[in-house]
Amino acid sequence: MPCHRRLLLNVLPCLCLLAGAVQARTIYRCVREGTVSMATAPEPGSRCQAHVLDDNAIQTPNLWGNFGVFSGTLYEREQDGQLVYSTRKLPGSRPYLRFTVNTPPGEPAHAGRGKVGKPQLDRYPKAFRAAARRTGVEDAWLRAIAHAESGFDARALSPKGAQGVMQLMPEVASEYGVADPFSAEQSIDGGARHMRWLLARYHGDRTLAVAAYNAGVGAVARYGGVPPYAETREYVAKVFTLYASYRQAMGQPLERPAP
Repeated sequence: MPCHRRLLLNVLPCLCLLAGAVQARTIYRCVREGTVSMATAPEPGSRCQAHVLDDNAIQTPNLWGNFGVFSGTLYEREQDGQLVYSTRKLPGSRPYLRFTVNTPPGEPAHAGRGKVGKPQLDRYPKAFRAAARRTGVEDAWLRAIAHAESGFDARALSPKGAQGVMQLMPEVASEYGVADPFSAEQSIDGGARHMRWLLARYHGDRTLAVAAYNAGVGAVARYGGVPPYAETREYVAKVFTLYASYRQAMGQPLERPAP
């Protein structure tokens, strides 16, 4: 079989192989009732637009738009006497393979090292209070990010190069004047200032801010929202779960449920 059961960087390469051309493949982006699917032939009942993808292209384009998918099923069915493939389950479809969009090489997105557990209010309380006071970013929100990122480990170093309690990438640490990324106080201060900037950029939208903290503003811009990476989706959900937990532990009412 041209595509085998594995984790895919993107479902488009698999569809390209199934489309069966030589130097370029035609993939159809189909929209129905606000949902997007990808297919090797136009789907009945959907508005479909053909996209010819060059096999020699350096990077597969994002055809999902604002409807980023991070996992799903590719279905096979017969249409007009031929086998066609689609990410939408239509009558007569049978599952062909499961797919998950993993983080592309070079992207900073990660699931985080901290495990969801009980709030740890005794970890660097003065540093978090001071950073929250200076930046206006909520103490509980900063703690949730630190908990998800590093489990409050000041010496944490990720395989992608993120450092310290707030897991700042070196370029981010440098931008905010963090001389020692393994200093808990400097890391928390730098992470708080970076989060303040992200919240301002996304007009207070915590979901987009934390997605950008994890995957970068470029990835959020490319996908028009939370990137469809399994790591980022897991990370965002983890932060909101921890945020609710920290607000409760600090005697504050919950603002919103986790996404």
